[in-house]
Amino acid sequence: MSATIDPLDDFTPGIFTHRGVTHRTYTKGTGPAVIVMAEIPGITPKVADFARRVADRGMTVVMPSLFGEDGLDANISSIGDVPAVARAMTKVAGRICISREFTQLATGKSSPVVTWLRALAADAHERFGGPGVGAVGMCFTGGFALAMSVDDRMLAPVLSQPSLPFRPVGNARNIDITARDLDKVKVRCAAGLQVLGLRFEGDKLAPGARFDYLREQLGDAFIGVELPDSTANPDAQIAPHSVLTEHLIDEPGEPTHDTLLQVLDFFATKLEVEPVG
Repeated sequence: MSATIDPLDDFTPGIFTHRGVTHRTYTKGTGPAVIVMAEIPGITPKVADFARRVADRGMTVVMPSLFGEDGLDANISSIGDVPAVARAMTKVAGRICISREFTQLATGKSSPVVTWLRALAADAHERFGGPGVGAVGMCFTGGFALAMSVDDRMLAPVLSQPSLPFRPVGNARNIDITARDLDKVKVRCAAGLQVLGLRFEGDKLAPGARFDYLREQLGDAFIGVELPDSTANPDAQIAPHSVLTEHLIDEPGEPTHDTLLQVLDFFATKLEVEPVG
C-alpha cells in the first residue's frame, strides 16, 4: 500500500521569503492570523486537520512548510508501508540535524528559523488584520511560539509538547530560547501576555521539568495543561506525545478534545474573534 497523502488543496499555497530564506506556506480562512508549525515529520494530515479547525473557528491559519513532505501521513497503521514511512522520517530527521536553521541540542539558544517565523507573523498580521497573531508549535517546533513572543504582535502563543533542547543536554529545566529573549517575554507576561502549554504527564520528550521551569520563569502567565497518558489515543504508533494531532481523541468529553477546544478558545479570545455559529 502506498503512503496516504493529504493534497492540502483546500489551502492556498504560497511562499514567504525573509533575509534570503524561503519556505512554502499554506493559508486558509479569514480573520486574524494563527501560525501553525508542524511537528516531525512535517505537515501531516492530522496537522492539516488541526489547522482546518483553527480556520473553522474564524481565523486565518498560515502553515509554514519547514521540513518534510507536505501532506504525508505519519501514522504507520493507516499507511501500511512501514519501510516507506521509516525512510521518510529518517530523511527528515537527517536534514534537520544538518540544517543551520534549527538548534536541537544547545541550551539557551533560539533556533535561527525563529527570525523567519517572526517575520512571517508580522506579514500575516499586516495582511489579515486583527489585534495581533497567534501561534502554535508542536514537539520540535513547540518552543518556537515562545521565542516569537518577543514581538508585541504575538498575543496567543501555544507550546504543544515542546521538545527542544533534547534531554541529553542539561536537566530539562530549560527551553529553546535565549536568555535575552526570555527576559523580553517575561516583561510581556508581567504586562498581561499569557502562554499556553500542553503535554502528556509521562512524555519524556517534553518532560515535566520543562513545564516547572516555565512556571518558575513566567509565573501565573504560564497556563500548563498536563494530561494523563491514559487519555491519549491508543491507536497512535508512539507513546503519548502529540496532544493536538496523533494522540487526539476527537470526541466530546474526551480530555484531548477538551484541550483542543481550550486551544481554539485561547486563540479566539486573545485575537478577539466572535464565536462561530
